[in-house]
Amino acid sequence: MIVLKIVLLAFLLLFLTPIGVSAAAYWISGTGTGWRVADRSSAGLLPPPDAHSPAVVRVFAAQTVRWRGIFATHCWIVFKPEGTGTYTRYDYTAWGAPIRLNGFEPDGRWFGHRPETVFAADGAEAERLIPLMRRAIENYAWRNQGDYRAWPGPNSNTFVAAVLDALPGLDVTLPPTAIGKDYPYDGKWVRPTQSGTGWRLSLGGYLGFTIGWIEGIEISLLGGVVGLDIRRPALKLPGIGRIGMRGQDGPATPLPPPVAEAAGE
Repeated sequence: MIVLKIVLLAFLLLFLTPIGVSAAAYWISGTGTGWRVADRSSAGLLPPPDAHSPAVVRVFAAQTVRWRGIFATHCWIVFKPEGTGTYTRYDYTAWGAPIRLNGFEPDGRWFGHRPETVFAADGAEAERLIPLMRRAIENYAWRNQGDYRAWPGPNSNTFVAAVLDALPGLDVTLPPTAIGKDYPYDGKWVRPTQSGTGWRLSLGGYLGFTIGWIEGIEISLLGGVVGLDIRRPALKLPGIGRIGMRGQDGPATPLPPPVAEAAGE
């Protein structure tokens, strides 16, 4: 009985309380209204596209639409090979064919909310990665109309996770609020982590466990993630995300304000 009480208390403190905090901040901020006319303009996170500029690869993330913003972020992919003067953006959405090409500004605000850079590569490294990313996108199994599922997946974050999995050795992991990132898109419930520094167990996206040098330790329950990053000290909580150092190089990340975005994500 004591053990059961401890488990229930831990569940309340680590899973339900952070979501409650995120929900309260969401409603107080009033970000759940007006998404149809919300700002989708460039956030100025990319260098001007130029045919003579080096290749660029980016993975962006921004908190997702309406009440879903309490829980989740939406991730997408942008790249530009050297010798081209335009960026190519890939999203995975609920509208029509799930893989959406250039539906929004490459670094556009996700319906009013400024994205964060999850991964960046430039020059020769980006040029090396772009063909691998294109191949992974072309071979992605869940590409037909009706394949998209907001929860537990495959959703936008499942798609981006699958592309990153095709790029072995990258020191990158999606944000803990990227619900769907652990969905077993290839049917494998046990697989290496995106960085290749550990292992991930996912029971259909409903329950999972991850351990890796880049990913840290994560327990996933119904998509919500509780975890600890030792490499870059931070606590990971459902709805809130990281509290502590950023997952990549950059300034410390304060508790992010909840957001709302588009109808499908």
